[in-house]
This record gives sequence, C-alpha cells and structure tokens, in this order.
Amino acid sequence: MIRVFNGAVAVLHHKTEEELSKLTAIVPAGDGMGRGCAIDSVQIFDTPTVTVEGEKSKRRYLVPGMALLLAPYRDRQDVLVILENVHSMPKQGVASSFSFGEGKGMWEGIIAAYNLPLETPSPQRWKKEIMADQGKEKDAARYKASQLYPNIAHLFSRVKDDGRAEALLMAEYGRRLRKAE
Repeated sequence: MIRVFNGAVAVLHHKTEEELSKLTAIVPAGDGMGRGCAIDSVQIFDTPTVTVEGEKSKRRYLVPGMALLLAPYRDRQDVLVILENVHSMPKQGVASSFSFGEGKGMWEGIIAAYNLPLETPSPQRWKKEIMADQGKEKDAARYKASQLYPNIAHLFSRVKDDGRAEALLMAEYGRRLRKAE
C-alpha cells in the first residue's frame, strides 16, 4: 500500500499468512483484525523538496525525487496508491493554495504516468475509518500512528512529523480497503 502526501510517502508491504509461513524472518503475525494479513515492512519517506533562498524562502518540490519514490511500483496492479482528495481552504493564502495544488497535481501526474491504481478518499472518509476512536487533528494522527506501529513511533515524535503520521494512516486505510475487496 502506498500513500502519497504533501509531506511524506508511506509504503506498507504485506504478505498473507501462507507467504509468512514460508519466511524465516520474524514478522508480525496477522493484522490484528483477523483478516489473515501481516505487514512485514513499513517505509516512510519525506516528500523530496528543497528550500530556495531569496527575498522569501520557498519550498519547491523535487519532481525527479518524487518520481523515484514511486518508480519501483510502475505498472503494478497489486498496489494501491492513496492520494488524499484535498482542496484549498477558506482564508488560505493564494500562494499557499497554489503550492498545495501544484504538489497534488505533480503526484497525480506521476501516479498516472506509472499506471498505478489510485484511490482518492476525502480526509473525512479515511479519518472516520482509521481514527474513529479519537480526535481528527494532526497530533491525534501522530498518536494513532504510534499506537498502530509502536516499533516506529520515534518517526512521529516531533510536531512537524504529522505528515509522516498521516501518510502512514492513509496507507493503513488503503490496506484495509484492499482487504475488504
């Protein structure tokens, strides 16, 4: 399961219990939901960006780096990419709205070019599924990601790690969505 976000990309690799029984490595058994699936690795990458210094410092997306993150999954139909269906908000500045849309558009272009299956849930939809038992704010996402994946909780320890946490939670949403099919 791959989830792309303005701030991070999360990838969940999972295997069925049958595949796990053939592995010699120790991995979590079951997904905790009785669905016969286990996650054997989690990868989280911050979205490749660079800060351009000038009169005003600006963050710019590094499109080649973004494309490299998804390149290993090109033309694979056994993955599902989750890209949050977001839009500008009232009182959000014009420049930040433009940048926000620019990043989303870049991800959409890369996903389409690599012929990857895409799901675009609204924030309300995926948060209702994954964070039903708590608040929906950014700190709650960091907390929930740490609960679900305690072995990597250190990746969500800082306030600015909310993008990583939300990326992982949306990948988890996609994993559950795939298992329900």
